[in-house]
Amino acid sequence: MSAEDTAHLFSREHLIRTERSTLIGLMVQQAIDWSLPDAKTLQRYIDETERLLEEFHESMSGPTVEELRRAVETGSGANPFQRGENLREPIFYSGESAYSFQFRDLSVPKYQADNPWLEKQRGFTIQSARDVVHALVKLQNGKFTSTFASLADLSPEEWTFLPSFVFTVDELAEASDMDRGLIERVVNTFILPADQRNACFRAVDDFNVVCAAPIIPIRDGQLLLLEQYTLEQSLYESPFFWMWDDKAYRNTLHVNRCKFLEDLSEARLKAIFGERAVLSNIRVSEGKGKDAGEIDTLVLFGDRAIIVQAKSKRLTMEARKGNDNLIRSDFKKSVQDSYDQALGCARALTSSSYAFLRPDETRIEVPKNLKEIYILCLVSDHYPALSFQVRQFLKYEADLVIQAPFVLDVFTLDVIAEMLETPIQFLSYLKRRASYQEKIYTGHELTILSYHLKRNLWFEEQYDMIQLGDDIAADLDIAMMVRREGAPGPRTPDGILTRVKGTRVGEILRQIESRPNPGTINLGFALLMLSEDAVVNLSDAIDKMAWQSANDGSHHDLTMPMGESGEGLTVHCNSHPIPVAVPKLEKHCLMRKYRARAARWYGICIAPDASIRFGVNLEFTWEPDPTMDRVISAYPGHGSFTSMSAPHGKRGKIGRNDPCPCGSGRKFKKCCSL
Repeated sequence: MSAEDTAHLFSREHLIRTERSTLIGLMVQQAIDWSLPDAKTLQRYIDETERLLEEFHESMSGPTVEELRRAVETGSGANPFQRGENLREPIFYSGESAYSFQFRDLSVPKYQADNPWLEKQRGFTIQSARDVVHALVKLQNGKFTSTFASLADLSPEEWTFLPSFVFTVDELAEASDMDRGLIERVVNTFILPADQRNACFRAVDDFNVVCAAPIIPIRDGQLLLLEQYTLEQSLYESPFFWMWDDKAYRNTLHVNRCKFLEDLSEARLKAIFGERAVLSNIRVSEGKGKDAGEIDTLVLFGDRAIIVQAKSKRLTMEARKGNDNLIRSDFKKSVQDSYDQALGCARALTSSSYAFLRPDETRIEVPKNLKEIYILCLVSDHYPALSFQVRQFLKYEADLVIQAPFVLDVFTLDVIAEMLETPIQFLSYLKRRASYQEKIYTGHELTILSYHLKRNLWFEEQYDMIQLGDDIAADLDIAMMVRREGAPGPRTPDGILTRVKGTRVGEILRQIESRPNPGTINLGFALLMLSEDAVVNLSDAIDKMAWQSANDGSHHDLTMPMGESGEGLTVHCNSHPIPVAVPKLEKHCLMRKYRARAARWYGICIAPDASIRFGVNLEFTWEPDPTMDRVISAYPGHGSFTSMSAPHGKRGKIGRNDPCPCGSGRKFKKCCSL
């Protein structure tokens, strides 16, 4: 499977799920005629449906577009999306928040604590329900193949895919080898009652009963499922409403929802950072029995910290209709309150006036002078147009330490943790994502992640706005289906994760992550920004240098530019005692940094076996210094850089009039050789 195989799914002609659900919701409002129309009539239905959907879209978006046009013409700067009625369109047409298999599989940890209620009231556990739904999806997928093959024996006038969507309980029991009674209990839960005509569905943002009960009865035990995704989403969402109707159970339901969200984020982050680095339910104490807040999940990695604040609120049905007050109220409860709480805790992390206590009251030693703190605001359910609403409504603060917040749902966190499975990869993405908080426009957060995996999330500063199309996510979609569903195809999109695999640079990254020293974490971020040629060339250069040092026992070093800001990397290879090796590397890096007029310079010292001994990170504003000028003028090896951007096997000394290998576009003599 490749991105080209899924390209048709991103065309404008392809109906999105909310449009298809709308059509199904309207269909069940009257008795269904199951006879097969002739080809001409069928095409007329299709054409008229597409025309009406286009007309509907224009009617919903037209007033907003007109307001935007007037704002541009008058220069008023008015933002029509600050009004709730103009959010109906982005909410209805927002991208899906989850893959169908995420709804299916995450329903188990979400409701497993509610199994006693489910068994008593519904006659099945959440795991059993998940298994039945999965079996039904597999049955249908098999039918699609067999139905397509059977069309060869029919005339075009008889062609129909309807049999692929029809099943019976007996058929499912035979195909799955599961208990028929269990299957019947689960399936009946999601069957649309025969007398249900969806009368309350009078506008697209009204409750559509087929979203909760997507299985439609036909006759003689035959059942119709037109949307697998809707069934799997209902499995994830509907049990909440079943239990909510039981007033005596509501408190337990709330406790279980919060615990699910916290447990899931903790588990995903522990898989990346390890057990010791991830802490939960941390109390922020001001002393004398007074608390300043509580952190749901805290990650400490070197001089970096991540605060996860989770909320189990959702966008209500009335808010989806464009009720301005309710939209803002729901957003405040779901996101703004979560962020405000996290911000207070982040500020406390930068102060020595607070103590951070585990649930057992033992104190946590927080690193002094944290360099960066990332805030993740996590929501548990599908929240339509979440990133769009964040841009419109979230009030936040950011500085050099406390980064702009990252608002996401559990499904996005699940995917990010799946693809960026090491600390440096994960933190690097958070760092890049925070830096473009106000610049990137996209229908869904996974589009940004997919772009990052393929090209690294970096843009020229000259761009004020970047819009990413949904089709960019195709490679990520395939990778997730390969990993979670066993589909054929690449497990990892070709890009930043594949370019370092099996290289010396990849091994250096692994060593940095195993020993999160503040002096090397920034280097890890910089290494992930390298091009494939740069990774190969740097890896070869380090391997060659280590081989030389192992054979002659002497000190060897190399220096390479990194990025457009003139920053670079100096690598020493020796077996000198630490008291000798550290100042030697620091002095070399200081001179290189000064010569390049860079704000940052990295240095690592490796042993002759190429393992990292230690690292340094010089980061401060460049200023002219007469003393340094004298030192530099007497320092030999004027500008003997190794190029990282040259093709493999064509490295050499850079001429003064050659383009600088850092990629700035300037001549070497006016850039990194200064």
